[in-house]
Amino acid sequence: MKVMAYVHSLKQQGNPDKLDFGHRKAEVTIISRKSDNDVIAEYNGVRCQAIYNPLAGTYFVDDVYGRIDDEK
Repeated sequence: MKVMAYVHSLKQQGNPDKLDFGHRKAEVTIISRKSDNDVIAEYNGVRCQAIYNPLAGTYFVDDVYGRIDDEK
């Protein structure tokens, strides 16, 4: 399923005084979702860990520290 999600590598400085915390969205593919805290997403051909925040109503994808290696 393709969705718009906040992607870690796209985060910018932002301006908290104007409620801009620097998060930026991009299209990602949700591969699996076992729970809100156990989501696998794909962004730019890389599988990553992600979470779904029901209060924000969106996914947060960690393509910086949450990359998933296929080789084990």
